[in-house]
Amino acid sequence: MEPIFTDEYFMKKALVEAENAFEKGEIPVGAIIVVENRVIARSHNLTEMLNDVTAHAEMQAITAAANFIGGKYLKGCTLYVTLEPCQMCAGALYWSQISKIVFGARDEQRGFMTLGTQLHPKTEVVAGVMAEQCAQLMKDFFKKRR
Repeated sequence: MEPIFTDEYFMKKALVEAENAFEKGEIPVGAIIVVENRVIARSHNLTEMLNDVTAHAEMQAITAAANFIGGKYLKGCTLYVTLEPCQMCAGALYWSQISKIVFGARDEQRGFMTLGTQLHPKTEVVAGVMAEQCAQLMKDFFKKRR
């Protein structure tokens, strides 16, 4: 029997968050944070609604997870995010000491990998989970805006 709690299982939950952002006119990035197969934080971009350039999905998820845990370090936690984190979010993820980051689509222009931003040395990264679905949502969003 295949395990139910796969990276794809949780990325689908992050995609639901991205779709919520899409419906609100926000850039459709969704994120969840999981510990021991339990979702402890879910978020999506809120930069337009909050008029705040730092209100990325990852930043919102980090704050929610830290509040849930009652501490600033996210050791043992996994972030699932539909788009490769930018360098601002990667910096916050570095300081949170998150154990694992799983992302969908690459951000070839602003992603932390492209820009060479360092993560915590113990953070594991898995790229490309459901990348096509994540990228398509972004394409649909920007096509709609043009």
